[in-house]
Amino acid sequence: MRRIATIGSILLVAMSIARLGCDSASAQTADDVAKRFVGMWSLVSITTNGQVNPDRGPHPSGFIVYDRSGMPDRNRPTYAGAQPTPDEAKAALIGYTAYFGTYTVDAQAGTVTHHRKGNINPGASIEVVRRYEFVGENRVILNPVENPSKLTWERVN
Repeated sequence: MRRIATIGSILLVAMSIARLGCDSASAQTADDVAKRFVGMWSLVSITTNGQVNPDRGPHPSGFIVYDRSGMPDRNRPTYAGAQPTPDEAKAALIGYTAYFGTYTVDAQAGTVTHHRKGNINPGASIEVVRRYEFVGENRVILNPVENPSKLTWERVN
């Protein structure tokens, strides 16, 4: 794997990582594939085992940004006071993801690895591997290798 760029990802964990249709990744170099990732992507959907992720809702919102250098649509509780209770705070964090760092592409394996440098969840994995599939020029699907989720993203720019 080769370090490619900085990924600034703000994933409002109503985020759904898009399906990437891999256009013969084995014939492409990591640099070729990495260039396809560069840009801003908007979350289209998040599914697990083909079902809408209940923590993210049917219309999740989120963005992921890949560069060369380096709000969920779901029911939200109304808090009784200015400060959430511990349970309310926990529920709010479950529906939100934000991290930043670098990424590498392994074209032969068909994966992109996010190397998290900062994360709203301090206990989360530092490195996250996703299988990717590009669907045309403007959609990508990311599949975490550790679970059956699919995050579909659509290019914004």
